[in-house]
Amino acid sequence: MGGEFGRTTTGNDGRNHNNRGFSMWMAGGGVKGGMRYGHTDALSGAAVDGKMHIHDLHATMLYLLGMDHTKLTYRYGGRDFRLTEVAGVVAKDIVA
Repeated sequence: MGGEFGRTTTGNDGRNHNNRGFSMWMAGGGVKGGMRYGHTDALSGAAVDGKMHIHDLHATMLYLLGMDHTKLTYRYGGRDFRLTEVAGVVAKDIVA
């Protein structure tokens, strides 16, 4: 489960939007249980460890679903496209 953005501890109500560090959780389907991958700075302002690009997240989720992201393509306008573009690395640290 994940959201569209993270939350910071700053602002009038402590709920400012943050696109440089956010949280999500994954369970089952080959995900290593009871672990944390990466963290943000002390003010939750930005990811400082375990940064993951959205292409890496998609590649990892597809891997956990049994699919190879490099072979999952769709044709549009006469060209093959991938969800992970020409990037995407499976985060093996979170795979059981």
